[in-house]
Amino acid sequence: MSSDKATRASGRATISDVAKHAQTGKTSVSRYLNGEQHLLSDALKQRIDMAIQQLDYRPSQMARSLKGGQTRLIGLIIADITNPYSVDVMRGIEAACRQHGFTLLVCNTNNEINQEQHYLQLLSSYRVEGIVVNAVGMREDALSMLQQSMLPMVLIDRKIPDFACDVVGLNNHQATATATEHLLQQGFEAILFLSEPIGTVNTRLERLHAFRQTMAQHPDLSAEQAETPLNDAEKLATVLQTFNTRHRGMRKAVISANGALTLQVARAMRHLGMQWGNDIGLLGFDELDWAELAGVGITTLKQPTYQIGHAALELLVQRIQGLDAPVSEQLFSGELIVRGSTLR
Repeated sequence: MSSDKATRASGRATISDVAKHAQTGKTSVSRYLNGEQHLLSDALKQRIDMAIQQLDYRPSQMARSLKGGQTRLIGLIIADITNPYSVDVMRGIEAACRQHGFTLLVCNTNNEINQEQHYLQLLSSYRVEGIVVNAVGMREDALSMLQQSMLPMVLIDRKIPDFACDVVGLNNHQATATATEHLLQQGFEAILFLSEPIGTVNTRLERLHAFRQTMAQHPDLSAEQAETPLNDAEKLATVLQTFNTRHRGMRKAVISANGALTLQVARAMRHLGMQWGNDIGLLGFDELDWAELAGVGITTLKQPTYQIGHAALELLVQRIQGLDAPVSEQLFSGELIVRGSTLR
């Protein structure tokens, strides 16, 4: 087999192969590829074009981007890709990337801090032009690396303590107040705010504070709060059973702080023989596909997740293009979708 045929069969033709096949130098081929064809004769352009076709030559877009100082790559570090919230946010980001001619590189940390730091370093090595982060809990060395790199970055949903950065997410105070007030209007006398371990996750803290502030206006009613790991079914069942027993005979409800936890709460209630909408009220953050199909349906606080992702990428593009403005916090309103789990 000739060298040209071997190159064509391997699919790894180089610019040198094209130059040799066209009987010219690499500089002429480079000019042809970079839009400087007016510097070449018609005969030479024809030879180069034929060589490219016969060798099935495909220039490396990464190499060309690096040479031009732009990779057109955006990195996305997301806490949990199995969460429906994350999927919808990612859809919004990807759509905005396509509109602006960027390619999205997605990294799922699975809520692990070590993975977050690993992906930050990896994306930096790929020379992405900007990063969107749904943060878990970045360590100081990872934050220091970001600050030194001056890489444009936008946070979604979760802030990072002591780190000045643009943030796009839900207006947690407004959304939680709306959800709590709905339960109060439906005559609930005891309400349990249930979340995963709060730690320093600002979204959980903001929702808890808003719940407490709203309930403080009704001192005659019972407001409780509990934390439970997402995968600890036994603890969750104990929390629910204790709350139900303590307020026997009262109209009571549970607010679940996110969609993944709402699913676990619904499972635990069924296991305990509790019927939401009958024995106990249930309201969960995040709209889930199955919420309207679950018996009488579960009331949810729907976040505009697609819009949040889209807006985050739009803001990141502005930063990449040189926007020099103070960091901002762009907050979206949620929508309460009322179903039978909270109605009288």
